[in-house]
Amino acid sequence: MTSTSEQGGQSVTENLRVIFTEASGVVNAMGFDEDATRDLVEMLAESEEPSQVRLLVDDDVLKWLRDDFMLASTAAELLEADVLEWRAAAGRLDDTLLVTEEMVVSLLTPTEEESAALATDDEEFVAAVRERWNGHWEEGEQFDLRTPAYSRVLDTFADEFGSAVESDFGTVLESAADMDADGWLDEVAVALLVAAKHGQLLYDISRWGEDAGVASKATFSRKKTQLEEQGLLETEKVPIDVGRPRLRLLLGDERLREADTEELASVAHEMLSAAPA
Repeated sequence: MTSTSEQGGQSVTENLRVIFTEASGVVNAMGFDEDATRDLVEMLAESEEPSQVRLLVDDDVLKWLRDDFMLASTAAELLEADVLEWRAAAGRLDDTLLVTEEMVVSLLTPTEEESAALATDDEEFVAAVRERWNGHWEEGEQFDLRTPAYSRVLDTFADEFGSAVESDFGTVLESAADMDADGWLDEVAVALLVAAKHGQLLYDISRWGEDAGVASKATFSRKKTQLEEQGLLETEKVPIDVGRPRLRLLLGDERLREADTEELASVAHEMLSAAPA
Protein backbone atom coordinates (compact mmCIF):
# COMPACT_ATOMS: atom_id res chain seq x y z
CA MET A 1 0.00 0.00 0.00
CA THR A 2 1.33 3.41 -0.96
CA SER A 3 0.73 6.48 1.13
CA THR A 4 1.91 10.04 1.21
CA SER A 5 1.81 12.24 4.28
CA GLU A 6 2.56 15.85 5.05
CA GLN A 7 3.43 17.42 8.34
CA GLY A 8 4.19 21.10 8.72
CA GLY A 9 4.37 24.05 11.06
CA GLN A 10 6.73 22.38 13.51
CA SER A 11 10.40 22.90 14.27
CA VAL A 12 13.01 20.75 12.58
CA THR A 13 13.65 18.97 15.88
CA GLU A 14 9.96 18.14 16.34
CA ASN A 15 9.70 16.78 12.80
CA LEU A 16 12.88 14.76 13.26
CA ARG A 17 11.51 13.19 16.46
CA VAL A 18 8.33 12.10 14.66
CA ILE A 19 10.26 10.72 11.68
CA PHE A 20 12.73 8.80 13.84
CA THR A 21 9.93 7.34 15.95
CA GLU A 22 8.40 5.83 12.81
CA ALA A 23 11.69 4.75 11.21
CA SER A 24 13.38 1.38 11.64
CA GLY A 25 16.94 0.44 10.88
CA VAL A 26 19.56 2.89 9.66
CA VAL A 27 18.36 6.39 8.79
CA ASN A 28 20.18 8.10 5.93
CA ALA A 29 20.23 11.91 6.08
CA MET A 30 21.30 14.00 3.12
CA GLY A 31 21.73 17.71 2.41
CA PHE A 32 21.22 19.05 5.93
CA ASP A 33 22.26 22.67 6.54
CA GLU A 34 24.01 23.88 9.69
CA ASP A 35 20.85 24.39 11.76
CA ALA A 36 19.35 21.04 10.80
CA THR A 37 22.67 19.31 11.52
CA ARG A 38 22.77 20.88 14.96
CA ASP A 39 19.18 19.77 15.62
CA LEU A 40 20.00 16.24 14.47
CA VAL A 41 23.11 15.88 16.66
CA GLU A 42 21.38 17.30 19.73
CA MET A 43 18.31 15.12 19.22
CA LEU A 44 20.42 11.97 18.89
CA ALA A 45 22.42 12.90 21.99
CA GLU A 46 19.23 13.33 24.01
CA SER A 47 17.60 10.10 22.80
CA GLU A 48 17.66 7.11 25.10
CA GLU A 49 17.66 4.65 22.17
CA PRO A 50 18.80 6.65 19.14
CA SER A 51 18.62 5.27 15.62
CA GLN A 52 21.78 4.77 13.63
CA VAL A 53 22.28 7.67 11.23
CA ARG A 54 24.49 8.20 8.20
CA LEU A 55 24.82 11.90 7.50
CA LEU A 56 25.91 13.17 4.09
CA VAL A 57 26.34 16.93 3.90
CA ASP A 58 28.38 19.61 2.19
CA ASP A 59 31.99 20.00 3.25
CA ASP A 60 31.26 23.50 4.58
CA VAL A 61 28.69 22.13 7.04
CA LEU A 62 31.23 19.70 8.51
CA LYS A 63 33.84 22.47 8.76
CA TRP A 64 31.27 24.55 10.62
CA LEU A 65 30.55 21.60 12.89
CA ARG A 66 34.24 21.16 13.64
CA ASP A 67 34.50 24.80 14.74
CA ASP A 68 31.83 24.29 17.43
CA PHE A 69 33.66 22.33 20.12
CA MET A 70 30.62 21.31 22.16
CA LEU A 71 28.69 20.15 19.12
CA ALA A 72 31.70 18.47 17.51
CA SER A 73 32.62 16.63 20.71
CA THR A 74 29.00 15.48 21.03
CA ALA A 75 29.10 14.23 17.43
CA ALA A 76 32.37 12.44 18.22
CA GLU A 77 30.64 10.83 21.19
CA LEU A 78 27.88 9.57 18.88
CA LEU A 79 30.48 8.26 16.43
CA GLU A 80 32.20 6.25 19.16
CA ALA A 81 28.81 4.85 20.18
CA ASP A 82 28.14 3.74 16.55
CA VAL A 83 25.13 6.04 16.39
CA LEU A 84 26.28 8.69 13.91
CA GLU A 85 28.54 8.50 10.87
CA TRP A 86 29.20 11.33 8.43
CA ARG A 87 30.80 12.04 5.08
CA ALA A 88 31.37 15.13 2.96
CA ALA A 89 29.41 15.02 -0.29
CA ALA A 90 31.46 14.84 -3.48
CA GLY A 91 29.08 17.20 -5.27
CA ARG A 92 26.29 19.63 -4.59
CA LEU A 93 23.25 18.31 -2.73
CA ASP A 94 20.04 19.97 -3.84
CA ASP A 95 17.62 18.10 -1.57
CA THR A 96 17.26 17.68 2.19
CA LEU A 97 16.16 14.09 2.63
CA LEU A 98 15.78 11.35 5.19
CA VAL A 99 15.82 7.89 3.63
CA THR A 100 14.95 4.66 5.43
CA GLU A 101 14.09 1.16 4.25
CA GLU A 102 10.39 2.03 4.16
CA MET A 103 10.10 5.71 3.31
CA VAL A 104 11.59 8.89 1.93
CA VAL A 105 11.05 12.18 3.75
CA SER A 106 11.73 15.53 2.16
CA LEU A 107 12.44 18.12 4.83
CA LEU A 108 11.59 21.73 4.00
CA THR A 109 12.73 24.59 6.24
CA PRO A 110 11.28 27.91 5.06
CA THR A 111 12.15 29.60 8.39
CA GLU A 112 14.24 28.81 11.46
CA GLU A 113 11.06 28.24 13.50
CA GLU A 114 9.09 26.14 11.03
CA SER A 115 9.67 23.11 8.86
CA ALA A 116 7.59 20.72 6.81
CA ALA A 117 8.09 16.99 6.31
CA LEU A 118 6.74 15.40 3.12
CA ALA A 119 6.89 11.61 3.31
CA THR A 120 6.12 8.76 0.92
CA ASP A 121 6.38 4.99 1.21
CA ASP A 122 5.94 4.21 -2.49
CA GLU A 123 8.18 1.15 -2.83
CA GLU A 124 9.60 1.90 -6.27
CA PHE A 125 10.25 5.53 -5.43
CA VAL A 126 11.86 4.68 -2.09
CA ALA A 127 14.08 2.05 -3.73
CA ALA A 128 15.18 4.48 -6.45
CA VAL A 129 15.99 7.26 -3.96
CA ARG A 130 17.82 4.84 -1.66
CA GLU A 131 19.94 3.61 -4.58
CA ARG A 132 20.79 7.21 -5.52
CA TRP A 133 21.59 8.04 -1.91
CA ASN A 134 23.88 5.01 -1.59
CA GLY A 135 25.74 6.18 -4.67
CA HIS A 136 26.25 9.63 -3.17
CA TRP A 137 27.39 8.05 0.08
CA GLU A 138 29.98 5.84 -1.62
CA GLU A 139 31.32 8.88 -3.48
CA GLY A 140 31.47 10.93 -0.29
CA GLU A 141 34.75 11.65 1.47
CA GLN A 142 35.72 10.84 5.03
CA PHE A 143 35.93 13.94 7.22
CA ASP A 144 37.89 14.11 10.47
CA LEU A 145 36.38 16.45 13.03
CA ARG A 146 39.69 16.32 14.95
CA THR A 147 37.68 16.60 18.16
CA PRO A 148 37.64 14.10 21.05
CA ALA A 149 34.40 12.71 22.42
CA TYR A 150 32.92 14.91 25.14
CA SER A 151 32.96 12.19 27.81
CA ARG A 152 36.64 11.52 27.10
CA VAL A 153 37.44 15.21 27.53
CA LEU A 154 35.76 15.26 30.94
CA ASP A 155 37.18 11.90 32.04
CA THR A 156 40.76 12.85 31.24
CA PHE A 157 40.27 16.24 32.90
CA ALA A 158 39.07 14.52 36.07
CA ASP A 159 41.97 12.07 35.96
CA GLU A 160 44.45 14.93 35.71
CA PHE A 161 42.96 17.53 38.06
CA GLY A 162 40.31 15.80 40.17
CA SER A 163 36.54 15.58 40.07
CA ALA A 164 35.89 19.00 41.64
CA VAL A 165 37.93 20.82 39.00
CA GLU A 166 36.38 18.66 36.27
CA SER A 167 32.89 19.56 37.51
CA ASP A 168 33.73 23.26 37.27
CA PHE A 169 35.17 22.76 33.79
CA GLY A 170 32.02 21.03 32.53
CA THR A 171 29.78 23.71 34.06
CA VAL A 172 31.72 26.62 32.57
CA LEU A 173 32.16 24.92 29.21
CA GLU A 174 28.44 24.30 28.83
CA SER A 175 27.46 27.79 29.98
CA ALA A 176 29.97 29.32 27.54
CA ALA A 177 28.65 27.31 24.60
CA ASP A 178 25.89 29.81 23.78
CA MET A 179 28.05 32.88 24.22
CA ASP A 180 29.83 34.63 21.36
CA ALA A 181 32.88 36.69 22.22
CA ASP A 182 34.48 36.66 18.79
CA GLY A 183 35.93 33.23 19.45
CA TRP A 184 37.66 34.27 22.66
CA LEU A 185 35.66 32.13 25.06
CA ASP A 186 36.38 28.79 23.43
CA GLU A 187 37.27 25.45 25.02
CA VAL A 188 40.92 26.47 25.49
CA ALA A 189 39.99 29.73 27.22
CA VAL A 190 37.52 27.92 29.46
CA ALA A 191 40.12 25.32 30.43
CA LEU A 192 42.61 28.08 31.28
CA LEU A 193 40.08 30.04 33.32
CA VAL A 194 39.01 27.00 35.32
CA ALA A 195 42.65 26.02 35.83
CA ALA A 196 43.32 29.58 37.07
CA LYS A 197 40.34 29.39 39.41
CA HIS A 198 42.00 26.38 41.03
CA GLY A 199 45.59 27.64 40.79
CA GLN A 200 46.79 24.97 38.37
CA LEU A 201 50.00 25.16 36.36
CA LEU A 202 50.03 26.23 32.71
CA TYR A 203 52.34 23.29 31.98
CA ASP A 204 49.82 20.79 33.34
CA ILE A 205 46.72 22.21 31.64
CA SER A 206 48.45 22.58 28.27
CA ARG A 207 49.90 19.07 28.48
CA TRP A 208 46.42 17.72 29.28
CA GLY A 209 44.92 19.65 26.36
CA GLU A 210 47.42 18.27 23.88
CA ASP A 211 47.19 14.68 25.18
CA ALA A 212 43.36 14.82 25.17
CA GLY A 213 43.26 16.15 21.62
CA VAL A 214 41.67 19.47 22.59
CA ALA A 215 44.46 21.75 21.32
CA SER A 216 48.23 21.95 21.11
CA LYS A 217 50.48 23.29 23.86
CA ALA A 218 51.28 26.23 21.58
CA THR A 219 47.57 27.06 21.27
CA PHE A 220 47.20 27.03 25.04
CA SER A 221 50.23 29.27 25.39
CA ARG A 222 48.92 31.78 22.84
CA LYS A 223 45.48 31.86 24.44
CA LYS A 224 47.04 32.35 27.88
CA THR A 225 48.96 35.37 26.58
CA GLN A 226 45.82 36.82 24.99
CA LEU A 227 43.78 36.40 28.19
CA GLU A 228 46.60 38.01 30.17
CA GLU A 229 46.54 40.99 27.82
CA GLN A 230 42.78 41.28 28.36
CA GLY A 231 43.22 41.22 32.13
CA LEU A 232 41.48 37.88 32.74
CA LEU A 233 44.57 35.91 33.73
CA GLU A 234 47.72 36.42 35.76
CA THR A 235 50.64 34.09 36.35
CA GLU A 236 53.20 33.55 39.06
CA LYS A 237 56.45 31.65 38.80
CA VAL A 238 56.76 28.36 40.66
CA PRO A 239 60.35 27.13 41.13
CA ILE A 240 61.13 23.51 40.27
CA ASP A 241 64.20 21.42 41.06
CA VAL A 242 65.55 21.38 37.51
CA GLY A 243 64.85 23.75 34.63
CA ARG A 244 62.93 26.96 34.24
CA PRO A 245 60.21 27.82 36.76
CA ARG A 246 56.66 26.78 35.85
CA LEU A 247 53.81 29.28 35.67
CA ARG A 248 50.84 29.04 37.99
CA LEU A 249 47.61 30.39 36.50
CA LEU A 250 45.56 32.84 38.53
CA LEU A 251 42.40 34.77 37.75
CA GLY A 252 43.39 38.33 36.94
CA ASP A 253 40.32 40.29 38.00
CA GLU A 254 38.37 40.54 41.23
CA ARG A 255 35.10 40.06 39.36
CA LEU A 256 36.27 36.65 38.18
CA ARG A 257 37.65 35.66 41.58
CA GLU A 258 34.33 36.50 43.25
CA ALA A 259 32.14 34.84 40.60
CA ASP A 260 30.47 31.52 41.28
CA THR A 261 31.30 28.72 38.86
CA GLU A 262 27.94 29.18 37.11
CA GLU A 263 28.75 32.89 36.60
CA LEU A 264 32.37 32.58 35.51
CA ALA A 265 31.62 32.32 31.79
CA SER A 266 29.20 35.26 31.77
CA VAL A 267 31.61 37.49 33.71
CA ALA A 268 34.46 36.56 31.37
CA HIS A 269 32.19 37.17 28.39
CA GLU A 270 31.28 40.65 29.67
CA MET A 271 34.94 41.50 30.19
CA LEU A 272 35.96 40.29 26.75
CA SER A 273 33.08 42.11 25.10
CA ALA A 274 34.01 45.37 26.86
CA ALA A 275 37.73 45.10 26.11
CA PRO A 276 39.07 47.43 23.40
CA ALA A 277 39.65 45.82 20.01
